[in-house]
Amino acid sequence: MKILVLGNLGYVGPAVVRELACRHPSAMIDGFDNAYFAHCLTGAVMLPERHLRRQFYGDVRDITAEMLQGYDAVVQLAAVSNDPMGNRFEAVTEAINQRASVDIARLASQAGVQRYVFASSCSVYGVAEGGPRRESDPVAPMTAYARSKIGTEEELAVLETDMVITCLRFATACGMSDRLRLDLVLNDFVACALSEGRITVLSDGSPWRPLIDVADMARAIDWAVQRPADQGGRFLRVNTGSDVRNHQVRDLAEAVAAAVPGTTVSINTDAPVDSRSYKVDFSLFAELAPQHQPLQTLDDSIRGLIEGLQRMHFKDSDFRASPLMRLQVLQGHIAERRLSEDLRWQAA
Repeated sequence: MKILVLGNLGYVGPAVVRELACRHPSAMIDGFDNAYFAHCLTGAVMLPERHLRRQFYGDVRDITAEMLQGYDAVVQLAAVSNDPMGNRFEAVTEAINQRASVDIARLASQAGVQRYVFASSCSVYGVAEGGPRRESDPVAPMTAYARSKIGTEEELAVLETDMVITCLRFATACGMSDRLRLDLVLNDFVACALSEGRITVLSDGSPWRPLIDVADMARAIDWAVQRPADQGGRFLRVNTGSDVRNHQVRDLAEAVAAAVPGTTVSINTDAPVDSRSYKVDFSLFAELAPQHQPLQTLDDSIRGLIEGLQRMHFKDSDFRASPLMRLQVLQGHIAERRLSEDLRWQAA
């Protein structure tokens, strides 16, 4: 099996490459990334790319069908990857997250690729009152990031191809990584607890968030790169996570405080309603992928983050202005004229 992982030099990529290499030791796995965050290693003693056969560098907006020849599966992780970045780079978010993702799927089909895996997001549900959201329920994307994800899904759904396409609507990512991000709710709370001994919840704590550890995201991708068409259909969009990991934000803060003794929690009870609150039903994923269900509990994810940050000797209470926040990295590149405003590398 030959697999190409696009966007492998980010937060999720190292776990995906490691999982695929472990599960398929005879597979040839390549990476492709424009390396915005390649230097953002966090506590890794060896490059995570050691598991790859080859590492390619480039912009996913420039991929051609020839570059995809010979692969059995393409995994599309490359994205402007959260709401603050999507708000700052709205046009680029649409260009990379949606336009490039659809174009690559079309080119992959032309090149004879058998399976295409798109990393989508449960954020497409936006504010969702009532019961947990199922794949057939209406979506309400509130941000450029979420709109790019559902827009890609809709275009992939009508793509004329025999290629098996899987859109994994991931719960909110969390957990330790060789390229850690702290601009994610659970990761932020652990960083606050370790650096300040205090967690400040900016909302009233009531919004719901489903979580999934990066290790379990990798397990789901391993399933998707092998999924036969008769297991969910040629085109599939599936909520990817676990019912037991639907949490209210205040409960996440309290769980982190319990794991880091002495941590206090402050909740803004007067905050306006958060624009993202949704519980998600993951029963379809449980039915289709029983051998690839999430294994990491909330306590596991918290413990992994604590241990990883302590290995880094992390104590930075000003971490939101550090390279551990992806928007800070991009803005730093732009300020130093390494990147243009449309996030293309400038000539040296």
